[in-house]
Amino acid sequence: MPNDAQLLFADHVGRFYARQYGFPPMAGRLLGHLLVCDPPQQTIDELGEALLASRSAVTGAVKLLETYGMARRTRTAGERMDRVTLNPDSRQPQNFDAALHEEHAALFREGLALLTDAPPERRAPLEEMIALAEFLAERLPRLVDEWQTHRDELRASGRLPGPGEQPHRPRGDRPGTDTTER
Repeated sequence: MPNDAQLLFADHVGRFYARQYGFPPMAGRLLGHLLVCDPPQQTIDELGEALLASRSAVTGAVKLLETYGMARRTRTAGERMDRVTLNPDSRQPQNFDAALHEEHAALFREGLALLTDAPPERRAPLEEMIALAEFLAERLPRLVDEWQTHRDELRASGRLPGPGEQPHRPRGDRPGTDTTER
């Protein structure tokens, strides 16, 4: 069962994702819980109990997070229930696909074509959206490359775990260690 600080964190993530991305609060709460829960794989019933939510609310939130590639369900042979966990690929940059922004630019150009005879101030918002989408489509592939290089450097230095590795904990954060001076 999560402690109060973990539930508060899950609530904060829920509010952030609701405000910034329009997620239902339960989906954000679930994401927050999956980031800090132990064990990291939980059944729908365990998630519902931990988040004080109905099975249907948790199932809907899992489906949404799966759609965004943020969570996944797995089932061990012989088990009759799914376990939900963070999708390890979700740590990769989201919305950094240049094609998405190229599609945005094309969509906005379609709208701009409808305003051919409109005054400049009416065309300006679409022209700016096109310019932004084209800028992002051009820059994001380089930014992803920079991030991956930076991430690899952090992994090589031990400050980030590699794929499939356990996270590095500073000495004082390890269970059973005491860093106080004697």
